[in-house]
Amino acid sequence: MCPVPPDLDVLTLVLLLLAALTAGWVDAVVGGGGLIQLPALLLVPGISPVEALATNKVGSIMGTSVSSLTYYRRVGPDLRTAAPMALAALAGAVGGAALAAQIPAELFTPIILVVLVAVAAWTIARPRIGAQTDLRWTGRGHHLAAAGLGLVIGAYDGLLGPGTGTFLVISLVSVLGYAFLPATALAKIVNFATNLGALIFFVPYGAVLWGLGLALGLANLTGGYIGARMAVAKGSGFIRVVFLVVVLALITRLGWDVLTR
Repeated sequence: MCPVPPDLDVLTLVLLLLAALTAGWVDAVVGGGGLIQLPALLLVPGISPVEALATNKVGSIMGTSVSSLTYYRRVGPDLRTAAPMALAALAGAVGGAALAAQIPAELFTPIILVVLVAVAAWTIARPRIGAQTDLRWTGRGHHLAAAGLGLVIGAYDGLLGPGTGTFLVISLVSVLGYAFLPATALAKIVNFATNLGALIFFVPYGAVLWGLGLALGLANLTGGYIGARMAVAKGSGFIRVVFLVVVLALITRLGWDVLTR
């Protein structure tokens, strides 16, 4: 396996690194960095979809490792919630990655698009949502709900990937009742686990382009560090605005995919 695509030129590499830097920032603030990084990889000459998915995970896991650590130090997310959610998400991601080479992504795009439109409308209609934490459940019910969400979203991350962090924030805010800032902090820990789960499958499969993935990872972690510190400093209101921008961008991207299929 070649560590980088043989036809990759310097200009394309620079553009990929800029995309990874931006993706790291977006992903750290509210998730959805894969919306930028994965499509950029798919434009590389000679790269297959599975190689793009696998290489994207290398870049992403480096970014989420830094942003999750930054959030842990500055926000102190509840690890009793993060742990079961992350473990279930890791298992789901392994299963999703195993299906990635077999199930066409276009089967899922219309469903995801409908969900995102509903989420955007709901978030706009309820301006106070995510302003403060008001948990729906406590104790075992809360942890079981978190694990169930982690399993489903982890499977999506292993199968497709873009928007996983956004879906995690959506579920933590709307289903579990967290404010945007602690939800984003928890989402980064879980997102690290989903990236790891996907790589558990992709690395033995031989799909990772390591040289390119590590280069993207350095750019991604830089953006992730900057984004996490900015989100902590500016709080839930800032994250809500970025969240809506990313969701609308996802809707635009997926809608274009459906229309041009």
